[in-house]
Amino acid sequence: MRDLEVLMNPNRLVKYLQKPAREFTKHDIIKYIDDHNIEILNFRYVGGDGKLKTLNFVITSKDYLESILSTGERVDGSSLFSYIHADHSDLYVIPRFRTAFVNPFSKQPTLEILCSFYTREGYPLESAPEYILKKAAKKFTEDTGYIFKAMGELEYYVKSEKDDLYPAKDQKGYHASAPFTNSENLRIEALQIIAQSGGKIKYGHSEVGSFTTKNYKYEQHEIEFNPVEAEEAVEQLIIAKWILRMLGQKYGVTISFAPKITVGKAGSGLHVHMLLEKDGENQMADRVGLTDIAKKFIAGILGKAQSLTAFGNTIPTSYLRLVPHQEAPTKVCWGDSNRSVLVRVPLGWIAETSMIKDANPQEIGDIPYIPGKQTVEFRVPDGSADLYHLMAGLILAGKEGILAKDSLKKAKELYVNVNIFEKEHKNLYNKLAALPTSCEASADFLEKESDFYQKDGVFPKGTIDEFVKRLKEYKDKDLSERLFNKKEETKKLVDKYIHCM
Repeated sequence: MRDLEVLMNPNRLVKYLQKPAREFTKHDIIKYIDDHNIEILNFRYVGGDGKLKTLNFVITSKDYLESILSTGERVDGSSLFSYIHADHSDLYVIPRFRTAFVNPFSKQPTLEILCSFYTREGYPLESAPEYILKKAAKKFTEDTGYIFKAMGELEYYVKSEKDDLYPAKDQKGYHASAPFTNSENLRIEALQIIAQSGGKIKYGHSEVGSFTTKNYKYEQHEIEFNPVEAEEAVEQLIIAKWILRMLGQKYGVTISFAPKITVGKAGSGLHVHMLLEKDGENQMADRVGLTDIAKKFIAGILGKAQSLTAFGNTIPTSYLRLVPHQEAPTKVCWGDSNRSVLVRVPLGWIAETSMIKDANPQEIGDIPYIPGKQTVEFRVPDGSADLYHLMAGLILAGKEGILAKDSLKKAKELYVNVNIFEKEHKNLYNKLAALPTSCEASADFLEKESDFYQKDGVFPKGTIDEFVKRLKEYKDKDLSERLFNKKEETKKLVDKYIHCM
């Protein structure tokens, strides 16, 4: 397994050091910096607003480098977190060596490394986003015996100058190939750089959303990852968003992860696929189908779906995406390969088949059965998601489902195998609980379930209170109705949140 993590790995540090990133030590980082004449070291971390921050160091001596990597550096916590007071604001940022990667954009040879926050007493900051997730994942494994893994589908739009030679077909961009998509080269470059930076890439493709205006062409794309443990799943999404925006700047185009670009066109989600692992094996399905533990896990997610929007759908335009007939969920339910539901069970290669031999009759020998690819997909979040808190919330919700006695019953009751948006299923649609329709409504659900998230000390009370306060400040109740047929007002709102998270 260890050798497989190194073989063909595109991360430059992994290639050079010939060891998996999880084994990187301080000595390894110093060796790479010294051997490759790295001049700049950047500490990166996520603050209270969910956005990536940077602290730059010029490497002036080996002693100085040793000091930085051994003790980290102090930062002003009150400028990073709204609930930290200026009179006791100092925090430490401590590098996590496994996250190191080479900056692909800097003119000077530069190394990047993600950090964690620690208090003046030397303890992890309880309210730091990455530590909240770490606590949730640890508690999940302790209480259930399973390891939670996840990956995200990162959807985004590329806005560029209009090209009449190969015009985009309205809402027909799914898996389009160049030259009928202008941004395939940008996407491929992003895939390569993300992989070199430690991201576990599954694939990339153009998405449904495509349209043109008088002056611009809009193309939607998606990059999907492979499942990894929770903290790494979030890290690779955060770094991928940074890389895509940097490429947008490089090529003079706008990259947006916003949930809605314009009314009537496909919005961008950030679907999260999840699985449970024990003894190195995926426990979500056997050769018959979905397991009971997977169904219990789904029931837990459904039970907290309404309050989870507080972490996964954090701006007013999030709720312009969560409307019927747009392949986005509006009701609390789940189903197989069904894009109208909140939790979808995608195809998972459960059955043993001879598809490869059928397509390749010249193939000699047995094709091995490769188990363990089944996931379940949470389809609610979008690009505004506060990823550390969302992933922690999903873990806690799934844990509750696994431990609750009535979860299988709930899962059975909320299973649907039809498109709930079709007229003939109106009665079913009306019976199902609805997702919030605004940030204000989302805040109300989070406030009601505050005790659940604070249980076992995972989410501090101040963190929940801050989310509730921030969401209610939008005052966006009945926003969709207020904006109906008001194209200019809608455009202003979309433009305001075009660069979310």
